Amino acid sequence: QVQLVESGGTLVQAGGSLRLSCAGSGRTFSGYTMGWFRQAPGKEREFVIAITQSGFRTYYADSVKGRFTISRDNAKNTVYLQMNSLKPEDTAVYYCAASGGADPSKPYNYAYWGQGTQVTVSS
Repeated sequence: QVQLVESGGTLVQAGGSLRLSCAGSGRTFSGYTMGWFRQAPGKEREFVIAITQSGFRTYYADSVKGRFTISRDNAKNTVYLQMNSLKPEDTAVYYCAASGGADPSKPYNYAYWGQGTQVTVSS
């Protein structure tokens, strides 16, 4: 069992930067692909970015490529989402999740989810 808790969400101006953290407890998530998803009110949950167990491969949604980066520290059971050049369209609740494998862009491939943290980007 893996428990995940996101933190760092806040109000930020367009063009600004923000760093989200996802802290794990219980079972270490070193053996999992870690991903971030986001969901705006009334919209589908959207894949954002993911990193494999080894940390050698990352996967990005087209909407965030070149702006967002993901990193992990397995020794600390923590994954980070660095968001730069933020846009109003990035406004959403951001969720951290752990996957056992397969296509990391699909939410149904993730077994564990955090509670989410709100990111609001103003114009």
